[in-house]
Amino acid sequence: MVNLETPRLVLREFKIEDYDAIHVYATDPEVVKNMDWGPNTETDTRAFIKRSMDDRRKRPRLSYQLAITMDEELIGGCGITIQNLKTAEGEVGYVLRKDLWNKGITTEATGALLRFGFETLSLHRIIAKCNPENIGSYRVMEKNGMQREGRLRKNLKIRGEYRDTYIYSILEDEWKK
Repeated sequence: MVNLETPRLVLREFKIEDYDAIHVYATDPEVVKNMDWGPNTETDTRAFIKRSMDDRRKRPRLSYQLAITMDEELIGGCGITIQNLKTAEGEVGYVLRKDLWNKGITTEATGALLRFGFETLSLHRIIAKCNPENIGSYRVMEKNGMQREGRLRKNLKIRGEYRDTYIYSILEDEWKK
């Protein structure tokens, strides 16, 4: 079981009992407006929890979806997925209840994911993606030392509209500095 700690947060594996807290942020249209999923139905949220729990049994394990908790309360989710074992590349992502935006929480959680990715998973490169209009998200990446590599034009179709994507990355040797 993965359990990552920061000064304010504990990132832990999701469990069935997390349903209500997950469903709060996963059904909020403002929270998920930049995501390629949601707003969730009850079935969507239950399927996410099941997938997250099933991923723990896979070998090799490629996906680590973690609950962001503060003072033992689940407030969001984050994860790291190994995209390519051969090149040791992973991707991080995060989502947080909107009443807790702009408090450095996702920056702190992302820092823990990067540490886990480089120190435990032995990754060489970690990427993150976001909507160019999502300033808060790309600021999280920049605060964690990630560099913008480029902009993919109209590469995602989300809720019927094509959208651009920023790609950020950090290499292990850059992270170590």
